[in-house]
Amino acid sequence: MKAIVRLGILVLLVVAAGIAVLVFKSQLFEQKYAGFQKPVFVEIVKGTGTLRIAEQLASSGVIRDSWQFVAMRLLRMGKAPQAGDYQFKNAASAAEVFDRIARGDVFYHELRVPEGSNIWDIAALVEDHQIVRSVDFLVAARNSQMIRDLVPTASSLEGYLFPATYKFKRHVTAEQICRTMTGHFRKVWKELGAERNIHEVVTLASMVEKEAKLPAERALIAGVYANRLGKGMRMDCDPTVIYAALLEDRYRGAIYQSDLNSENPYNTYKKTGLPPGPIANPGLLALEAALHPQETQNLFFVAKPDGSGGHVFSASMKAHNAAVAEYRKGADGEKQEKPNSGAPSNARRSSRR
Repeated sequence: MKAIVRLGILVLLVVAAGIAVLVFKSQLFEQKYAGFQKPVFVEIVKGTGTLRIAEQLASSGVIRDSWQFVAMRLLRMGKAPQAGDYQFKNAASAAEVFDRIARGDVFYHELRVPEGSNIWDIAALVEDHQIVRSVDFLVAARNSQMIRDLVPTASSLEGYLFPATYKFKRHVTAEQICRTMTGHFRKVWKELGAERNIHEVVTLASMVEKEAKLPAERALIAGVYANRLGKGMRMDCDPTVIYAALLEDRYRGAIYQSDLNSENPYNTYKKTGLPPGPIANPGLLALEAALHPQETQNLFFVAKPDGSGGHVFSASMKAHNAAVAEYRKGADGEKQEKPNSGAPSNARRSSRR
């Protein structure tokens, strides 16, 4: 009889212990918690001990009690917290928090820089993403020192901030962003194995990037510009006129006659040859087009009036004038449909002469 009682007591103890373990595990592995109202950051410095990390997490409202993280560390001896900056936005269990820190899932700003972006475009992007202030980025981008070994004549980093998708740490500086982007450019340029003048290639590629709306036209546009250069003709490139206005802080969203009359060296309606430097940051395909222009007899191109982004290419002024007339006809029809388009009456038509 006593043996049966002892056995019953033992069973009850085992059951009670099991329930306690389940409750304990539930708190660790299943119960989600968020003691914060808005996203919080927890920065774990390299060499920080488990107890200190636990206290940081608890004080930030990421976990309910510091002992939860300490217990997780003991239960998962094969894993260790990784240093870094972590952002917490949603409720999570202590186990989820520990696992995330153990795998080093740190916070990064993701920045996608489109092909053809100029330094002002990128400055706006980094500020919009709350990475750095636009004014700080422009200061860094206007300092060409980090690219001078490749391009001694560079007046800024324009053209060498390679367009791509980047991940930056929370406390990144404008200079570090520029160094990362120019580093990517160096890598791409090396892979291209080009031996031509890098500044001329990148300058031409930037013009191609701004003009070519359709990828298939990049090499052909590069061929037109190569032909005009060879014949000593002016480039008559609208994006260079816009860039000149941007440099002088007078761009008003369209090209005016005063812009075309400007003596700025970037105004290729006035100055013969390539502009002094790149007008944007070209991508790989534009660089390849500048390095390998398509052989063509064409000297002119004008936008198609259908809004497709394509161009009509011509080898003679007569054919070009006919294409311009077609463009004007289409543009005038669009204006009639949209009389309040806001385009200035003296704005430059989209053509090459």
